[in-house]
Amino acid sequence: MLGGTASDSARAVNRIEAIRGQMLSCLGESGCANFPVLERRVALVADVKGLWYLRPELMNALAAVHGESAARSQIGALTDMFEGLLPSGFYSRPSTLGQ
Repeated sequence: MLGGTASDSARAVNRIEAIRGQMLSCLGESGCANFPVLERRVALVADVKGLWYLRPELMNALAAVHGESAARSQIGALTDMFEGLLPSGFYSRPSTLGQ
């Protein structure tokens, strides 16, 4: 890690594991039962970028289990957890389409 310390790296790993845990928590028992491949992918993905790219698939699964409104809320909170872990280009620009 360039310019970082071991404690910075440990904090990043802890945050990534918190994101992973939150993604699995959002799925819950019924989501894991209905989407076992997604559950496995979340559990086994190697890095923060992999977790980031699983968000759309997680959104679809959550919408199927809990409805779109609840899924959007959960994904929004989850997306906030990635702050500072990814380059700024990964974050989408605010959209006015839904307004």
